[in-house]
Amino acid sequence: MSSGSRQLAERLLAGVGVTINGSEPTSIRVHDERLWDRVIAQRQLGFGEAYMDGWWDCDQMDEMLTRVIAGDLLGEIRPSVRVVAQVLRSNLVNLQTKKRAETNARHHYDIGNDLYQRMLDPRMVYSCAYWQNATTLDDAQVAKLDLICRKLGLEPGMKVLDIGCGWGGFLRYAAEHYGVSGVGITPAPQQVSIATERTAHLPIEIRQMDYRDVTGTFDRIVSVGMMEHVGPKNLRAFFDVCNARLVPGGLMLHHLIGGLVSKNHSDPFFDRYIFPGGVLPSMAQFSGASEPDWVIEDMHNFGPDYDRTLMAWHDNIESRWSEIPTYDERFKRMWKFYLLGSAAGFRSRSLQLWQYVMRRKGTLPRYTPVR
Repeated sequence: MSSGSRQLAERLLAGVGVTINGSEPTSIRVHDERLWDRVIAQRQLGFGEAYMDGWWDCDQMDEMLTRVIAGDLLGEIRPSVRVVAQVLRSNLVNLQTKKRAETNARHHYDIGNDLYQRMLDPRMVYSCAYWQNATTLDDAQVAKLDLICRKLGLEPGMKVLDIGCGWGGFLRYAAEHYGVSGVGITPAPQQVSIATERTAHLPIEIRQMDYRDVTGTFDRIVSVGMMEHVGPKNLRAFFDVCNARLVPGGLMLHHLIGGLVSKNHSDPFFDRYIFPGGVLPSMAQFSGASEPDWVIEDMHNFGPDYDRTLMAWHDNIESRWSEIPTYDERFKRMWKFYLLGSAAGFRSRSLQLWQYVMRRKGTLPRYTPVR
């Protein structure tokens, strides 16, 4: 181990109030001193992989990571050749072609419905809940689904396209409570199986397909947690698909995680282990790709609600790992780092949660925002 690596890490951590091997719940307990060389060499990836390998622990990891992210400590470390190579590759290569998009989706969403059934609410809604007037995860997810329905002005008889429908939670709710019909698409077969089963009694069709292959027209379009998987190089093509599929005068809503800085690459840990090829668009990337055809009628940021949602998911799965013993200890630690690291990103306001309501430019009745 390089003493310089530890000294640099210790100095940076001290600047945000995080100690090493201290008694505070945010202190990092080190089990392998090789940690510091690994972090200095690989930054986020090295820190996350070292946790997966059991090299360190922290009783209150979410708060420790919040301090690290808010202080931009990893930005103080020179990126490795591997990290630079990943950035260059992301700038040159489309990481979300049709073939890659399907592979990337399966990597995350097909790891096992048994995990998601224990982590999520009963409707299996895998996106930020809306906690304004809710006290439980189930109530907060219902509030989010209803918020989207009201923002879209859903009425009986409307036909809705849900791009990235997951396990069918939104379409099922919209059909049962607002009388719509719809088509939901996802490239992940394990999502298709549950979504099809749960919506079989409703006028809903679930298709395993890429958004670029959708046909037909719809009164409303919705995507929830989908834009993060589109990729910056495909955002304009995504809006072109929406333009071709939305009827004149129709509304669409996009619910997405957003970043503060425009990038073509993802965090190396998340790219390798969680969402391969995923990139969080900035506001500039999102609005730039929508030019000149789309009017943003409303933008609603409730990013802090994702912190609370992620902590609820973490508490759910931590209490039920024993029910699904096929997941080994390294996977559990990876998943914990993912959930708590994401919560820290929202708590530090480095990550945002946006809902955009949009329609084409033209002479249309006034749109009144809903909350």
